[in-house]
Amino acid sequence: MSPPVHVTRGVGVAAPLAEVWHRVTTPAGINDELAPFLTMTMPARWQAGTIATAPVGQHLGKAHLRLAGLIPVEYDDLFLVAVSAPTMFHERSEMLTARVWEHRRELVSLADGLTRVTDEVTMIPRFPLPGRAVHALIDALFAHRHRRLRAWADSR
Repeated sequence: MSPPVHVTRGVGVAAPLAEVWHRVTTPAGINDELAPFLTMTMPARWQAGTIATAPVGQHLGKAHLRLAGLIPVEYDDLFLVAVSAPTMFHERSEMLTARVWEHRRELVSLADGLTRVTDEVTMIPRFPLPGRAVHALIDALFAHRHRRLRAWADSR
């Protein structure tokens, strides 16, 4: 069994907290952060909602991750542990490659209309995988997501 992998990464975004919250909790915003490499489908029960409107403490269903929007490469069997709009959500799910995928995202309002977004991820791989490689992959994924989020804020 592989040990847990922990990654924490933060970014400052040039947009007010309420706008950033809306962006990071909608399917369109999540997919924009993952683009152009990945897309994520949403469970049927959640397609018209946001993280802020999804039921907490209930299984939401499977979200499928697709490479370039076409090739299924992973799934996320979603479960929201906690949501405190507009500042935090905590998801703890199973994935094809992870017995546990735990993601906490926290937003903090800063001076001059900026928002700090911090992601904390813990993954317990389902298969024996080298921890350094898993850490590097998760870190690169969230570095990409943060670049996309910053680019969105700068272009609005």
